Amino acid sequence: MTTTLDRRPSTQGDPLNVYSSGRLPNWSPWVILLASIATFAAIFALVAASDGSDFSIVGTVFFGFVLSTAVLVLVSRMVEGSRQSVDRLVTSLVVLAFVIALLPLISLVFTVVTNGLPRFDLEFFTFSMRNIVGEGGGAVHAIVGTLLMTGTAALISIPIGLMTSIYLVEYGRGRLARAITFFVDVMTGIPSIVAGLFAYAVFSALLGPGERLGLAGAMALAVLMIPVVVRSSEEMLRLVPNELREAAFALGVPKWLMILKVVLPTSIAGITTGIMLSIARVIGETAPLLIAAGFTNNLNYDLTEGRMQSLPVFVYTSYISQGTDAQAYLDRAWAGALTLILIVMILNLLARFIARQFAPKLGR
Repeated sequence: MTTTLDRRPSTQGDPLNVYSSGRLPNWSPWVILLASIATFAAIFALVAASDGSDFSIVGTVFFGFVLSTAVLVLVSRMVEGSRQSVDRLVTSLVVLAFVIALLPLISLVFTVVTNGLPRFDLEFFTFSMRNIVGEGGGAVHAIVGTLLMTGTAALISIPIGLMTSIYLVEYGRGRLARAITFFVDVMTGIPSIVAGLFAYAVFSALLGPGERLGLAGAMALAVLMIPVVVRSSEEMLRLVPNELREAAFALGVPKWLMILKVVLPTSIAGITTGIMLSIARVIGETAPLLIAAGFTNNLNYDLTEGRMQSLPVFVYTSYISQGTDAQAYLDRAWAGALTLILIVMILNLLARFIARQFAPKLGR
């Protein structure tokens, strides 16, 4: 018996027409988005050229997303129907909310890159500011100081913070654990300048008043890093399932070996991320380093001898102490800020690589 379905022409082997099927192609939202952003980029470029103002990357991205949302919903309603267009509208609004939250970061990166590139040259990375009062010079002394002080602070704070978090999760009970947690929470909220004053007071008591050292700056940064490492590592360790611990105990593994071979490898990715957050938290601090380590135009490799410059202090002093050629100082400040952002980005990429290498390999 032949039915209506049997008399329908076969479409096997024919290419599917996305427009006649009532579905937009997968690439259509991206094309609409790029066209909208390009449209507003041209508009803002013409406005900047006409009145001499700066090009607005924030306005370009924001209005581009708004226009693409309106066009995508309209096209979807004509091709796919009202139900699918409402779904695309809600999805676009969620993406737009994410873009709005991301706009300050986009503006920051765009501004730093455009203003920092004029002095992002070989001289900037090979010369210090010794005997420089105008154009030229560089920030090698500040880069070296930042790497030395931040690295020393990491060597101090990471073992202390990680051991503290292991104690709180695996061993800590009673009043001592609650007291440690309380003081860690208090340390998390202390102003950074207090950490600088603490380090300055300690070294002034040991070496005499007015003594500023790179080691004092590293201690100030370590005070700020420790609570961040403790809290982030503690949360990651608590996420490790208790079944893994119980399985290790059932095999007769002692507790210290279980922590070393089971708990830490399982949570290494989150711990590494927390450590990178703590480094990013302190690498841009200016006030504690200005108090504890001071500032200098000379290159200093010794943490225990003399003052030491850092990139945040270099940017600060270049901006507030402009010499006869103000633009040269501003260019160096922007280049220093760009270098600081690149260092943080490289550290984050390195952390992701380390976490991937040491994370437990899961079988299929």
